[in-house]
Amino acid sequence: MNAKLELLTPENSQIIFIDHQPQMAFGVQSIDRQTLKNNTVALAKAAKIFNIPTTLTTVETESFSGHTYPELLSVFPELPLLERTSMNSWDDQKVRDALKANGRKKVVVSGLWTEVCNAMFALSAMAEGGYEIYMVADASGGTTQDAHDYAMQRMAQAGVVPVTWQQVLLEWQRDWARRDTYDAVISLVQEHSGAYGMGVDYAYTLVHGAPERAAHGERLAPVPA
Repeated sequence: MNAKLELLTPENSQIIFIDHQPQMAFGVQSIDRQTLKNNTVALAKAAKIFNIPTTLTTVETESFSGHTYPELLSVFPELPLLERTSMNSWDDQKVRDALKANGRKKVVVSGLWTEVCNAMFALSAMAEGGYEIYMVADASGGTTQDAHDYAMQRMAQAGVVPVTWQQVLLEWQRDWARRDTYDAVISLVQEHSGAYGMGVDYAYTLVHGAPERAAHGERLAPVPA
């Protein structure tokens, strides 16, 4: 069976965040940068909820790129930052070792820039490591819209699977009867999912009669995707 027909699950996935650093974000023009940060942090929180093995990389922190978003670091305070010099994370032995140690072939990728660090890593990891790559398009950014779009097309032609952060979240959740992650997922949606989160708030307050100022931890009924 084509492995890409398998849904992403908490048991078959790992995730890598590539170079979410301010100097890299300054160059992004393909997506609003605040939206980019929101989506990236949301994806990180989703990975935390489902205990997804996670790798964080940085490039030239002190000499060029600056320090990783504090919001992202706060999700994974225990994880090391794998610093390197190459634009391609795959070139770094520390990164290859971390991916191998996680023992999962499906790699979800969020990074900057789409056309450089993301594309190089994706193509190399597929060709040399045999990994399946799931590129989170809305938690990545390029220096122009064309740069992002054509990089996504190039990767897709090579077999990379394009996804969005919310798609990944809901694929991991899959069933609203999964109660051990339900509350955390709904809270994440309320905080980061824009109109979808507003719809959840509306359902709880107007439809189910929850107090307007109810804590996000109070859940009344499953909310469909």
